[in-house]
Amino acid sequence: MATTAPAAHRCSYEDYEATAKWLGSQTEQRPKMAIICGSGLGGLAEQLENRVVIPYRDIPNFPQTTVVGHQGQLVFGTLEGHQCVCMQGRFHTYEGYDVNQVTYPVRVFSLLGVRTLVVTNAAGGLNSSFSVGDIMLIKDHINLPGLVGNNPLCGPNDDRFGVRFPCMSDAYDRDLLALAQQTAEEQGIGAFLHQGVYCMVGGPTFESIAEGRALRTLGADAVGMSTALEVVVARHCGLRVLGFSLITNMVVNDYDSTLKANHAEVLDTTLMRTQDLQGLVRGILAQMPLDPEDL
Repeated sequence: MATTAPAAHRCSYEDYEATAKWLGSQTEQRPKMAIICGSGLGGLAEQLENRVVIPYRDIPNFPQTTVVGHQGQLVFGTLEGHQCVCMQGRFHTYEGYDVNQVTYPVRVFSLLGVRTLVVTNAAGGLNSSFSVGDIMLIKDHINLPGLVGNNPLCGPNDDRFGVRFPCMSDAYDRDLLALAQQTAEEQGIGAFLHQGVYCMVGGPTFESIAEGRALRTLGADAVGMSTALEVVVARHCGLRVLGFSLITNMVVNDYDSTLKANHAEVLDTTLMRTQDLQGLVRGILAQMPLDPEDL
């Protein structure tokens, strides 16, 4: 019997606007920076000052996170002088959400006045020169879902957010990349910081050996199940983007290997390196002008 895919959860501009207005009524803070915290990396939000915490379940039109290591709340506050909003927990297509729901918060952030998006994730290492615990600055991505038509920009374009055909060759801001590299060197963590290409897959399965080898051949240095869709929408909205992958496991690429990737390993590794990543983000913010347009 033939089956049809479920209809996309289409959101209107008014839906995003209603959520942004509701959030604006809950706090006097008007963030210029948003940070999306990946698996086990939500501790950065705990460092914000003058925190206002809003559970996702209370926010109109917001999805709910279901993954261990994702707390499910927005945290507004100040970090190194910058008014920020942190997502402690993101949304994934493997949870059953479509691409519009996964990226819903990014458009809301743009309407709140956010101009810079920092994305973090836990990722599997494909590059053999990487080690578990390394941090990868994302210089580019391969958006596999988007390449096969599962792109959050499919459908009618709303010019109030951005143009019909946005450029992705400059998705990750080069000035912010340079600042991040410089900050890492100053903090003495340059030895385990790399720049590389992140590949997004749908999940929730970890990669087969053949899939891992194929992704490496395509030019990917790390692989995960998030981030690229959020970045696409952020760039469509005109936001600058800085991205980090914490290498939490190495992708198995040897048929003789007895290693198996698992989510517990991912969370254990984030505990090992989370302080370094948090310190790096704080160091970058400390050197950024309070007006992001001045960088």
